[in-house]
Amino acid sequence: MNNKPVYFIADIAANHDGDLGRALALCQLAKDSGADAVKFQHHDVSKYVSDEGFKDLGGKFSHQSKWKKSIFEIYEDAEVPKSWTEKIKGFCDSIEVDFLSTPYDLDAVDHLSPYVSSVKIGSGDLNWDEMLIKCAQTNKTVLLATGACDIGEVQRAVEILKNNRLLLDELDLVLMQCNTNYTGSKDNFNYINLNVLKTYKSMFPDLTLGLSDHTPGHVTVLGAVALGAKVIEKHFTDDTEREGPDHPFSMDAHTWAAMVEDTRLLEASLGVSTKDVQPNEEETVVLQRRAIRTTKDIKKGEPLVDLQLQRPCPKNATNINRLAEVTGKESTRDIKKGDFITDKDFS
Repeated sequence: MNNKPVYFIADIAANHDGDLGRALALCQLAKDSGADAVKFQHHDVSKYVSDEGFKDLGGKFSHQSKWKKSIFEIYEDAEVPKSWTEKIKGFCDSIEVDFLSTPYDLDAVDHLSPYVSSVKIGSGDLNWDEMLIKCAQTNKTVLLATGACDIGEVQRAVEILKNNRLLLDELDLVLMQCNTNYTGSKDNFNYINLNVLKTYKSMFPDLTLGLSDHTPGHVTVLGAVALGAKVIEKHFTDDTEREGPDHPFSMDAHTWAAMVEDTRLLEASLGVSTKDVQPNEEETVVLQRRAIRTTKDIKKGEPLVDLQLQRPCPKNATNINRLAEVTGKESTRDIKKGDFITDKDFS
């Protein structure tokens, strides 16, 4: 994956709004906007959200503070029925976009396994050993989001994933920097810490880097790609003004397409690490470099004097750093004012 173009995952998440037709339409829109994959979230809300537990907190916090329904009801509305899975997968295959989904319970891992080539582990489950082991044992590519955790927890999760792979081939793991504040505030740029990708690259050189991002726009995406990220995940919708938990901080078709276009330009700009004269600048070597030139006519046999270093510099011109050596030498031909000196012009 590290030698391929950046892979874009459009996380539709809850933006299907409980409508299969809308879910399929968003898949098509994401594909048309440049996404390589679309992602959903499979869960049984009763298995991972405690209605009583959230009510006992005494209020709603962070991005959930604006939700009009209870936390349990919001997640319940966001469920992707298992009866949708085969239909979404079939549609995605027909339009040639990859289908992915995050399992939020162990049964969902088994359910999704026949339909996905990769399994995504959300930041909130990074410390759940049983989920890590279950996903590792699918022998599929694992995308691990690392929001709201420290480096020790990341190391531990990576080790669990590596040690529980059933096949002997190397673990294909995408380690994704993430910040789990979903408010869409510009203040979140202060906390995304893209330089963590440098740490990951140093500590886990065999892993693929990625970014699971919830900041506005795509500034962080370009920064992450410049730092080596090869997988980008952002939320996707058709209208950021729609009511729902994920719409406000999602990207739409226009902003997504702009992100992909700018990233492709950045990828081209990053180029290679070797430094050479490039094909498109070969002419400027002549135009911008200096040659040893005469400031007056010089007859054959006369000394080469009153010379200056001036542009342009033809490829067969004498090296300008030999000016002191050339000065005073006898000319081997008649040289007109402004002409450049070659190695054959003096003895």
